Amino acid sequence: MVGRTVRVWQSLFTAHPARTVVMSFAMVILGGTALLALPLSAEADRATGVVTALFTATSAVCVTGLAVVDATTYWSGFGVGVILALIQVGGFGIMTLASLLGLLVSGKLRLRMQLTALAETRSLGIGDVRRVLLGVAGTTLAVELCVGTVLALRFRFGYGNSLGDAVYLGFFHAVSAFNNAGFAFHADNLTRYAQDPWVTLPIAAAVILGGIGFPVLLELLRYRNRRRTTGRRTWSLHAKLTVITSVILLLTGTVLTCLLEWTNRSTLGSFDWDEKILNGFFHSAMSRSAGFNALDIGAMNASTLLVTCALMFIGGGSASTAGGIKVTTFAVLAAAMVAEVRGEPSSSILGRRLSPHVLRQALTVALLGVGLVIAATLALLTVSRAPFEGVLFEAVSAFGTVGLSTGITADIPVSGQLILIMLMFVGRLGPVTLVSALALRERTRRYQLPEERPVIG
Repeated sequence: MVGRTVRVWQSLFTAHPARTVVMSFAMVILGGTALLALPLSAEADRATGVVTALFTATSAVCVTGLAVVDATTYWSGFGVGVILALIQVGGFGIMTLASLLGLLVSGKLRLRMQLTALAETRSLGIGDVRRVLLGVAGTTLAVELCVGTVLALRFRFGYGNSLGDAVYLGFFHAVSAFNNAGFAFHADNLTRYAQDPWVTLPIAAAVILGGIGFPVLLELLRYRNRRRTTGRRTWSLHAKLTVITSVILLLTGTVLTCLLEWTNRSTLGSFDWDEKILNGFFHSAMSRSAGFNALDIGAMNASTLLVTCALMFIGGGSASTAGGIKVTTFAVLAAAMVAEVRGEPSSSILGRRLSPHVLRQALTVALLGVGLVIAATLALLTVSRAPFEGVLFEAVSAFGTVGLSTGITADIPVSGQLILIMLMFVGRLGPVTLVSALALRERTRRYQLPEERPVIG
């Protein structure tokens, strides 16, 4: 009987890669909820409810950064340690599992359960699980160590913190930044450092590297080594799309943020021109999935919030610590639109033709994302009295696992918090698991139905 039960649980975890990802993260969230609900996790005068613990654990594991309580005054040292551990496990696990799904697609891993297609990471060619795990762990620790050291030195010598506090603050923010979590150790997030490039730029660098994705980072490292030995210069289409689209979105977000907030005295208006550009760049980088803010989000113009929503919805790279529909999905849809406008029979990008099933997958992910955000916004509006733009911003932030907020998170009732919990969970794991599920269901039809064109537009 026991052996049969064990086999049933094993089948639940191994029968489908998407199911394995979802159940693994759900179990980590439940474990984190149990730890945060302990009296030891909160300050002596605090009593943590189940929903508060569940919301915080989900936000940490899904590396979102939304919070219903002030981390600086609510959680004890043990509670902050649990949150930091959940962020690290969530970021490392997401990168590992997403990368392994991509490797299964490539056919290089001889596992019993193999995927046949996964558009975002089809170009990977790593040989074994051990190398993937070591690569992800090495990349994570190297970036966090470098950024944490720079921040610790700045906090120690620039702000006079004690050595212990400086190290703690530096590495806390480094871990949160690389994992695109957006958890900060100050009630005002990073607004006190808005004019300090020695704090904002290292954090932005960690966010960008974490948001590019491990497959691309690995390919860039292999490209550098290959160029030294053979002189060849070859990037996969996935790496090109991720890097180029990320740079375009980053620059576009910087320019639009600066233009729209340049004279707003509550955000950029009181800064010098170089500080305005710095904070425009920082906000653009954070909008992709990180959730740190050096500006008051609630004081931004509605037009800036709309631009930020668009960046949050797109997100970062595939198999990264970022959320959203992913930059490759956005690039594929843009290529399809350009091809249709030009009247071309097939879509192409960067000298490569895109297969029809990749276009269908990208369209499915994007439209389901839009539908999910609309449904969540409607549900939140029915249970909350917050203004529409604030609710929409909150829903997109949760779906994109960004963590930016106009300041309404703590005021949303319990039913609304449960909606955000589901939105963070689905938004974090949805694109990865959905694409793998679609790939496993792909099959060849042995007949064609009669063709007919409905009226469009």
